[in-house]
Amino acid sequence: MTILDGKKISNDIKQEIAARVEIMKSKGEKVPHLAAVLVGSDGASMTYVAAKVKACELVGFHSTLIDLSEDTTEEELLNHIHNLNNDEAIDGFIVQLPLPKHIDDQKVLMAINPDKDVDGFHPTNVGRMTLDLPSFLPATPFGILELLERYHIETSGKNVVVMGRSHIVGRPMSILMSQKRKAGNATVTVVHSRTENLPEITRRADIIVAAIGISEFLTGDMVKDGVVVIDVGITRVPDVTKTRGYRLAGDVDFESVSKKASYITPVPGGVGPMTIAMLLKNTLLVRERQNSTN
Repeated sequence: MTILDGKKISNDIKQEIAARVEIMKSKGEKVPHLAAVLVGSDGASMTYVAAKVKACELVGFHSTLIDLSEDTTEEELLNHIHNLNNDEAIDGFIVQLPLPKHIDDQKVLMAINPDKDVDGFHPTNVGRMTLDLPSFLPATPFGILELLERYHIETSGKNVVVMGRSHIVGRPMSILMSQKRKAGNATVTVVHSRTENLPEITRRADIIVAAIGISEFLTGDMVKDGVVVIDVGITRVPDVTKTRGYRLAGDVDFESVSKKASYITPVPGGVGPMTIAMLLKNTLLVRERQNSTN
């Protein structure tokens, strides 16, 4: 069994990005500038955004954090997005989800300029991705593809089961893995909470992407020997043996599944670091595009 080390691969990607930024600097070109909008004080979101800011510094990007209070109105947030859309100094930006309940997520995502949508959530980018046209790929699925490619995992003709149908991971993942690409050409099945006989389906899978949002849902009796498992989930599970009172768990029961898997991602240290790396890569692509046209 081989651990798919997202931390190591993401660091490799960051080094590659930093090298390209140094070339930009040597040519006197503008370097990438990524902005993040955080609304409220959700602990996981704050940690994630802080990691993005730190990653920007590491690779030589400029970064801007717009930190808004929980009671920010939808109109105020939309005004910030309008300003970022029109700020030529900003190459790409993200609005960290989830947003407070009084703000319409879809309305906010629709307001982002698709050319600056480095999260790849805008319908324009989703549509272009679906048609296999150049677009910003959603960062988490993009990171999973990169992991599969860099570990030389064969996907062509394989039976892939994607657990979950979210707009952020499950649905784009199923589309990307069925397309003609290096980490693609697979036969894809999407399962979810209403799927009947789910263990029978997962036991036939060569590759499983678990993004169902239920901690330790996928167990060893649900997979076959030699399966490749990508665990997208991350949940705080109460644990009195830990000083912080909880442990981090994925959607996969690592202990039982890892005994059968040929490759598996850990939680943490698997998909999470890859998501941030691919967000940086999307932002780099924007800046390189701009520099080539100037």
